[in-house]
Amino acid sequence: MPSRRTFLQSSAGLAVLAGSSAFTRHEDAQTTAPLPPSIQSLTSRRSEAKPITAGERRTRMERARRLMAQNKIDALILCSGTSLVYFTNIEWSGGERLFTCVVPMTGEPFFVCPAFEEDRAREQIARGPFTGDADVRTWHEHENPYQRVAQGLRDRSVSTGRIGIEETVKFVFSDGIASALPSITAVSGTPITAGCRMVKDSHELELMRLASAVTLQAYEAAWKALANGMTQHEFGRLVSEAHARLGFEGGAGVQVGEYSALPHGSIQPQVIREGTILLIDGGCTVEGYQSDISRTFVLGRPSDKMKQVFAIERRAQDAALAAARPGVPCEAVDAAARKVIVDAGFGPDYKYFTHRVGHGMGMDGHEWPYLVRGNTLPLAPGMTFSDEPGIYIRGEFGVRLEDDMYITEDGAKLFTPQSESLEKPF
Repeated sequence: MPSRRTFLQSSAGLAVLAGSSAFTRHEDAQTTAPLPPSIQSLTSRRSEAKPITAGERRTRMERARRLMAQNKIDALILCSGTSLVYFTNIEWSGGERLFTCVVPMTGEPFFVCPAFEEDRAREQIARGPFTGDADVRTWHEHENPYQRVAQGLRDRSVSTGRIGIEETVKFVFSDGIASALPSITAVSGTPITAGCRMVKDSHELELMRLASAVTLQAYEAAWKALANGMTQHEFGRLVSEAHARLGFEGGAGVQVGEYSALPHGSIQPQVIREGTILLIDGGCTVEGYQSDISRTFVLGRPSDKMKQVFAIERRAQDAALAAARPGVPCEAVDAAARKVIVDAGFGPDYKYFTHRVGHGMGMDGHEWPYLVRGNTLPLAPGMTFSDEPGIYIRGEFGVRLEDDMYITEDGAKLFTPQSESLEKPF
């Protein structure tokens, strides 16, 4: 699924610490310092995360086949990425060599794999929903892997028709497969993958609820340790270490003062001072499922203008939450939040609220569907989104509040409590 950013690539999330060390290293010194008590006191919550089972993945595969029949797609091509993990539990790194799982509408899936990777492939395939001896078709370095895909499809009586290509598959792979089977039409596989993934079941929602709770707990622990003179990178390390001590990889981008008016921040060095505003944005991964939370707060006392903007922002977030319910088009949620901000004088349109109000979430931090003007797809129970309006005043500061919400039969609910104020963000 496409993503506008991931916290693990942000300026503050580059150094996610994978353990529960009691020390942190500052970027400008070669010495270590003890972590603050608020972070040292955290304990792992990993035991709360229950992995997705093979049976659940088989159910997903059957749902995909039903959608394939409805959309007249005869087979689905999956390569590395979250959709491959979603259906198969195979985590395969990218590269120039084709590894693919081909899911026909009828018949068993098969795999095409570099010959020297077969043992590694079978080891991962065994973790998934497949029974018996998997059909793995290998190719040596001088051979054409796309011919293996073509033969596998012909063996399953697919020599004409339409093949769905998962949207993150490299062009060289999709083009190679299409060239090897010129009687086949390659089409987007998004109706299948998004059709399955954008509605979460209760297990997925529980994993996302835990991810959100962990991130909010990590943020609060780092906030309690916030100090005058800290750099944005030092504060970001505290967020990362707090996630690690809670048992998960996570972090946040941190933007200070005028740089908080840039929705995705700046690479400029920034120092936190009394009275400066901070905007943090990030999350973590729990059994493959993401959180994405933003908080805005001030070290010390905020100005009256900061407090006024925060109050408008909070009303906009509430308006989006209230508007989100089954049957409502995605674009109506964006419109509800945007109206609050524009009516309060921060308009017109995208002038101060410069992005959509939210994005779908799940195994990718950003995935289908999107809460944006022009998207008339109706909301349905089980869909999950960020709720994140923003007000950005260039040269001064920005305020964004972001919590993750899920659609129920009765409306929308948040996984986490909302921020009360710039002084009480938790």
